[in-house]
Amino acid sequence: MNNQKFTLQPFIPTEIETKITTEITRDNHIINFRHELKSDIKKINIPEIADNKARKDELWQTTCFEVFIGIENSPRYWEFNISPSGDWNVYRFDDYRQGMQEESKVESLNIYIYRGFYDLLVGVDKFDLRNLTSENCNFNVSMAAVVKEKTGNISYWSLEHCGEEADFHLRNSFICNM
Repeated sequence: MNNQKFTLQPFIPTEIETKITTEITRDNHIINFRHELKSDIKKINIPEIADNKARKDELWQTTCFEVFIGIENSPRYWEFNISPSGDWNVYRFDDYRQGMQEESKVESLNIYIYRGFYDLLVGVDKFDLRNLTSENCNFNVSMAAVVKEKTGNISYWSLEHCGEEADFHLRNSFICNM
């Protein structure tokens, strides 16, 4: 089993004291990942938990947690968007920001959410990587987050920022190997 923990870094320092930690675990073809945001939650724009959690676009317009999974030595990768509302989406890319489409092989995610006064935990349990590819391969992974404050300020968090602008799609930032 491969288990790794990280602390995400903001692209630009934030005014609200915030810490985001992530954890990703792979056991054969099963992967689990989670993001924990610790901050003054009442100052963060956090969508309410949806009654009917659904696949939705543009979740990154507000607070959202993201995981990028790329096939090692291949330009192909997937972007997972998980909202604190429980809404989600998974996109497939053929190369850097090329050929984006919803991944039709993924019909749902096993999402869990915990909200406290000073922390928010959002994760996905027991995702089968065979939903992405039949290949038995290694993956390069990046964990990221978009945090929207109630003031409207947006911060971008990642394992590593490799560009002149916040860009989660840069493969140089996929520094976790699974």
